Amino acid sequence: MDSETALELVKRGATLLLLDVPPHSLVGIDTQVFSVGPAFRGIKMIPPGPHFIYYSSSSRDGRDFSPITGFFVDAGPSEVFVRRWDQQERLAVVTDEEAERYCHSVKNMEFDRYLGPYDINRYGDWKRLSSYLNKDIIQRLEPIGGDITVGSEPEMFKGSSKTAMEKNLDEQLRKSKFSITTDESRSRGCYYTSIPHVIKRRDVQGHELTSLNLDKTQLLESMLEKHHGGIEDSILGELQFAFISFLMGQSLQGFLQWKSLVSLFLECTEAPFHTRSYLFTKFIKVIYHQLKYGLQKESTDGKNPEHEASALLDESWLSTDSFMHRLGKEFFSLVLGASVVDGELLSWTRRLKELLENTLGWNFSQNWNNFDEDDEFAPRVEIIEDQ
Repeated sequence: MDSETALELVKRGATLLLLDVPPHSLVGIDTQVFSVGPAFRGIKMIPPGPHFIYYSSSSRDGRDFSPITGFFVDAGPSEVFVRRWDQQERLAVVTDEEAERYCHSVKNMEFDRYLGPYDINRYGDWKRLSSYLNKDIIQRLEPIGGDITVGSEPEMFKGSSKTAMEKNLDEQLRKSKFSITTDESRSRGCYYTSIPHVIKRRDVQGHELTSLNLDKTQLLESMLEKHHGGIEDSILGELQFAFISFLMGQSLQGFLQWKSLVSLFLECTEAPFHTRSYLFTKFIKVIYHQLKYGLQKESTDGKNPEHEASALLDESWLSTDSFMHRLGKEFFSLVLGASVVDGELLSWTRRLKELLENTLGWNFSQNWNNFDEDDEFAPRVEIIEDQ
């Protein structure tokens, strides 16, 4: 990049000024991770828009790392964000007086040589992962204080249905020295939309209730109206917020919400063809780009700090027992076997199917109609006796 272009990006882009961060710590923004050296003071040339900042402190030798803490920001042109490392080993907001003073110094280019540049060549990946995020969605979902960390989540999902992998992670967190008390975790969790796994209503007959649980179209419609003001992009923004919190921030709460939202969409049989074809096309695009990025194969030589900080989807996703395989197979069969379907939805559904088959080796053409007895996604058919 020539000097004039770089200078223009510095002036137009936002700046994240990070003070007193210990050496060897990892600091990430979006899909990029920096290993902190003695001269590091932050990141410059950040494009305007939503971003996810995350970090992990290390031991003195740089071998062991604390759980990741992250937070979202919505950056305006030339905006300066100032954070300082505090005694609790976190990046805290400085006083307004300090912020004003440091902002003035940043705009006078006094910190320029200490700031790492945002890699514009990798911005495309982030744009695809955050295309529906905006300031309103961030403010609605972020926890009190803004920090998202798995250390505040061990007690948050007591009694909720989990896979064996999720139960194992939950148990590890309960025993972790980084976990915090139940009262604290309740105050720090993200404000995600509640999604019931099973619909329970007393105002409908048995066969109608069974139908509502087999086709979640009505549940999706009620959620859109009640929690998202009828705005389709809002629920997609929540889907992206949850995935980013999980993938970059290693948030268990983020994973469970992402799983619940994906399951809700994949369990709709009426909406993709009649009421919400365009929404489902956008949804398939979103999870296609999420999985394409999350399942990418990277070198594990230990030389890239990104491997320490990014929770790229691991071997647990390779199992055909995963919810994505089970629900995906039913959804692919539904869409690809339909006599009439929106062309763009059909095209993106094929691309998602091919991505999962080529990346994970899944075969969606095999006979598959056996569920475990305790499978939360198994069809629930209620037998109604003739009266």
